[in-house]
Amino acid sequence: MFLVESFGLAVAFCVVTMLCWGSWANAQKLVDSKWRYELFYWDYVFGVVAAALIFGLTMGSNGDELGRSFCEDLDQANGAAIAWAFAGGVVFNIANILLVAAIAIAGMSVAFPVGIGLALVLGVLWNYVANPAGSGDSTLLFAGVGLVTLAIITSALSYRKRDAALQAEGGEKKPIGKGLTLAVVCGVLMSLFSYFVANSMAKVDLNGELLDPTFKNLAEAHKVGAGLEAGKMGPYAANMCFALGVLISNFFVMPYLMKKPFVGEPVEKGAYFKGSLRNHFWGWIGGAVWAVGMTFSVVAAGAVSMAIAYGLGQGATLVSAIWGVFIWREFKGASKDVVRMLAAMFVFFVVGLGLIIGAKMETPAAEPTDETAAVATVEGETEGEATETAADALVGDETATDAEAGEPAVEEPTPEAGEPTVEEATPTEPATEPTPEAGEPAVDATPTEPAVEEATPEAGEPTVEEATPAEPATEPAVEAAPEAEPAV
Repeated sequence: MFLVESFGLAVAFCVVTMLCWGSWANAQKLVDSKWRYELFYWDYVFGVVAAALIFGLTMGSNGDELGRSFCEDLDQANGAAIAWAFAGGVVFNIANILLVAAIAIAGMSVAFPVGIGLALVLGVLWNYVANPAGSGDSTLLFAGVGLVTLAIITSALSYRKRDAALQAEGGEKKPIGKGLTLAVVCGVLMSLFSYFVANSMAKVDLNGELLDPTFKNLAEAHKVGAGLEAGKMGPYAANMCFALGVLISNFFVMPYLMKKPFVGEPVEKGAYFKGSLRNHFWGWIGGAVWAVGMTFSVVAAGAVSMAIAYGLGQGATLVSAIWGVFIWREFKGASKDVVRMLAAMFVFFVVGLGLIIGAKMETPAAEPTDETAAVATVEGETEGEATETAADALVGDETATDAEAGEPAVEEPTPEAGEPTVEEATPTEPATEPTPEAGEPAVDATPTEPAVEEATPEAGEPTVEEATPAEPATEPAVEAAPEAEPAV
């Protein structure tokens, strides 16, 4: 399976998620005005399932050296893991139906900031409680969430001010109260689905220790024949089970809402099959776009944690607000006060999302420092051992050099240099035992041949041999030095 290898790439995946989750609802605005949102939602669900399956058979089935392939992952998953992911799909589907209804009633720039913004705050909280150690700096994380909350409140106040101005001018007033209520319920439910999906996803099982499913941890586990936790699923299999939960639950929830809709008359049976290809197409596209964001989010979660991946993904609130304000002109003709409030909302969102990203950026910087320190300690110890070994070898080399250069004969009178002299004198101990002090006369006799021993240091070894037997005639021994070596 394809896995994210770096924090930077994981953040890029989360940005794609944010763009997808904040843009898919535009598809609903591209269908005919008479095409009910209940009918649009059927095509949306089909698009989600199709995209999840395509991702599983492509990205989830390639590069499975460090993980399980998509089909293998589904085959080994236990019932509990499948149930968690499936339940996440059911909860999400109900929440998303409420969101689509809120968009139809109050507009995108109302429903998204309130519903998805609330989901962001609560979702980050649930996922942080589930995995506080892997969620980064809690101070930065919750400071970012606090600013996003301010952005949501500012957004809601700006809508209230806009609607009050429209009503004063005699314009059409949308049932904003009902839309906001649906958006709030949507936000509470939407905050839970990522927690369910996270419980279905496998961690890296490294000799019984469960680690975050990062590329690095998987690579380390692969070296010792370990891998993903057995029974649970990787991101692509979990995403597929989630999509099936969305699909199957829709056959129970949507027929009821078609009979008793939040707005308008009941939808007649068979109306779905009377829609144009254009209406169906935009529904499929809307679902596929959302599924791209979902897939990228669960894949990136291994590198940045589910809390941060979900939090950044739900920055979709900012993207949707941009669509509503600047593209669909939902605030056209608004007062200066409303414009200022919208500007403040954007600032709060941008800074808040930046803090959420920064919360995890500090953690990778701290972890490698500890590892680097440990590696540096080991390297320092290794270098120290190598230095000691080199020093010992150097002493040995110097000793051997001294022995070869015949310096022991000169340094023999000095007690400090006695060890080399003893080593060289060792072979001659049988000859010197009868005369323990014969070594010193040998040194005294050496001056009689200064020109031979000092002038030819290269022939130090023969000189040692001459001193060792303590032969009376040293000059002939020097001349016969080449023959003396075999004797030794």
